[in-house]
Amino acid sequence: MADRRTVVYDAEAGDDHERQGTLWTATSHIVAAVVGSGVLALAWTVAQLGWVVGPLVLVGFSCVTYYTSALLADCYRYPDPVDGAVNREYIDAVRCYLDRKNVVLCGCAQYVNLWGTLVGYTITASASMIAVKRVNCFHRDGYGAAGCNPSGSTYMVVFGLFQLLLSQLPSLHNIAWLSVVAVVTSFGYSFISLGLCAAKWASHDGGSDIRGTLAGAAVDVPREKAFNVLLALGNIAFSYTFADVLIEIQDTLRAPPAENKTMKKASFYGLGMTTVFYLALGCTGYAAFGDDAPGNILTGFAFYEPFWLVDVANVCVIVHLIGAYQVFAQPIFARLESSVACRWPDAKFINATYYVRVPPCLRSSASPPATVAVAPLKLVLRTIVIMFTTLVAMLLPFFNAVLGLIGALGFWPLSVYFPVSMHMARLKIRRGELRWWLLQAMSFVCLLISIGASIGSVQDIMHNLKAAAPFKTGN
Repeated sequence: MADRRTVVYDAEAGDDHERQGTLWTATSHIVAAVVGSGVLALAWTVAQLGWVVGPLVLVGFSCVTYYTSALLADCYRYPDPVDGAVNREYIDAVRCYLDRKNVVLCGCAQYVNLWGTLVGYTITASASMIAVKRVNCFHRDGYGAAGCNPSGSTYMVVFGLFQLLLSQLPSLHNIAWLSVVAVVTSFGYSFISLGLCAAKWASHDGGSDIRGTLAGAAVDVPREKAFNVLLALGNIAFSYTFADVLIEIQDTLRAPPAENKTMKKASFYGLGMTTVFYLALGCTGYAAFGDDAPGNILTGFAFYEPFWLVDVANVCVIVHLIGAYQVFAQPIFARLESSVACRWPDAKFINATYYVRVPPCLRSSASPPATVAVAPLKLVLRTIVIMFTTLVAMLLPFFNAVLGLIGALGFWPLSVYFPVSMHMARLKIRRGELRWWLLQAMSFVCLLISIGASIGSVQDIMHNLKAAAPFKTGN
């Protein structure tokens, strides 16, 4: 899920809204939006569900996501999906079709999901930093050598400080190459992970030894097995969620043909390709490791040779998340700063901007004197947000649990409830009709999945807090 906000700012880079997007550009945006750090947990996820349920659940989430994406694509314009007025953001569509209460709920769901993603990115990036040091240590001193398992708190602080610096740079959201970097690096570590898993599987009697069971990883306590299954569902939900940027992707498409028709085809192709890749990586990882599949495939315990390739994959994760963090944080910053500015419009501290001259040592002698704009409000608010995010990540440094919780909290409201509710409002489907019952039944089942995944994630966080000290990144 990291990665996916990059398409929003790429689409708005010119801010002229001369939409020239096609079926294939939209498909690539969707693939880039969906494929992200969630792939690192796919092997563990399939291991909890088993050879039968695991692939079926991956396909099931794909089908539900495609169906609700098609419903949401029809809400890009209001009131008619072909000739109506354009909604450029998800919350604009909710505002047109639903009441104010739903608009507030949508805003809360979006910003909670965005902030939760920042926490997840901090944990994931620090885990990859640790993995680079661990793998090099194993290569130098041998696998399992003492001193090769550093704490993650230092790396989280370093990551947070770097994000603090980036957050003060002007016009970060207009850097067009950010999407390119995100796509290249996300596909880089995804395909390296797939290749490493395939090589590991091939090492078992030439691939003839397929590990794992039909029912998934066995545990001594049935209650623990149930919680692991729920957590796995949350991880899959995290891996498929992209509804919060679907409207923005659709806003890049040219017409004719109608944007909703193109978007439905793009969703089908994009989710289809993603599902095939997810099945390949999840099943290959499970065949390679069986019930011992790690929570994060690149943390250094699963693979430590060839060390340079594992290092490249983890560096790709770090670079990807450095940019993706800022793109996810920008809407939060903008909302907080605009709210404070509206609340105190006459306060000098809030509206002041100072221009600081760049020292000569930081610029070439031939360049003219330059200044950097410094806004106290921007500096204070963004520092508070990043510091708080880093602190929460340090207190809850558990990769699978946090990803599962983010997926659980964002899946039902953003991917199911609002698209279904807007669809029923658009077509004026009455309560009690057959279609109403079917849609409500699907929404209710997805709600139960989200609740169950949230319970599994929270339970795993509580269990890890008892078993491991905070400030040490979990695997």
